[in-house]
Amino acid sequence: MATRKRSGAADGRRKTMKIKTGDQVQIVSGKDRGKKGRVLRTDPRNERLVVEGMNMVKRHVRPQGSRSSVTGQDTAAQLGGVIESEGSIHISNVVLLDPKGQPTRVRIERSDGKRSRVAVRTGAALD
Repeated sequence: MATRKRSGAADGRRKTMKIKTGDQVQIVSGKDRGKKGRVLRTDPRNERLVVEGMNMVKRHVRPQGSRSSVTGQDTAAQLGGVIESEGSIHISNVVLLDPKGQPTRVRIERSDGKRSRVAVRTGAALD
């Protein structure tokens, strides 16, 4: 029986992603191809991102009647029904946008021991 490989660096080091929360990205493949959005969350271990308004998934939730009467709050999760939220997208399916809105790759430059991200296409600093 084959064992599953863990994602990330093979020697145990933490793998860093070149895209961070708050960056503007464009979807390269999938049902939202060509759309642009802002990164809400990142998952470096699985190399996935959650982009605002992209890859919307529906989840059917049962009503939780006893909680709403105790707390006095009526939220969609407590009422039940169909809830839409953003699903994650693999990092290979998005491309980072530089400050001018052009797709670009990212280069890491180090100066004085500090790491900074630079757009390859324009040379503009991203941090």
